[in-house]
Amino acid sequence: MVKRRPIRVLVVDDSALMRQVLVHILGSDPRLEVCGQAADPYEAWRVIQTESPDVITLDVEMPRMDGVTFLEKLMRRRPLPVVMISTLTQHGAEVTLRALDAGAIDFVPKPTANLAQGTMSQATEIVEKVVAAAAARVGPIEQERVTSPPRASPSPATRGAPAQCA
Repeated sequence: MVKRRPIRVLVVDDSALMRQVLVHILGSDPRLEVCGQAADPYEAWRVIQTESPDVITLDVEMPRMDGVTFLEKLMRRRPLPVVMISTLTQHGAEVTLRALDAGAIDFVPKPTANLAQGTMSQATEIVEKVVAAAAARVGPIEQERVTSPPRASPSPATRGAPAQCA
């Protein structure tokens, strides 16, 4: 019997607590291996270059660049399966639709109260969505496909992408 290598996952979230919870959840499943963590998209890009993850879990609200903008840039530059995990990614929410349109495979809404315990109660859903995402085929997203208008006035910190991620 051939043993498959674990699915390598990068966890991207600005909350240290959320990263810790997700690393615990994902690392508890033998099919998965957390190959890195990042607190923002710039750090995530560096980890992607060195660790070559199979799947990324990605928050929306982060410093320096929001997760959907990073997702759009990632899909043009180095497409990877992404599962959005955010308080903003609710069924039917505009940001969820933008993320799916930009190339996200799926989403999991973060609980709005008692983050650690609430997220732990979603462990099975998170693991299964990450495993399913790993099986998805992703390719470059054409600029025309990303139809959402840019935010009206991005903060100076979110203007542009990291030079190596542009």
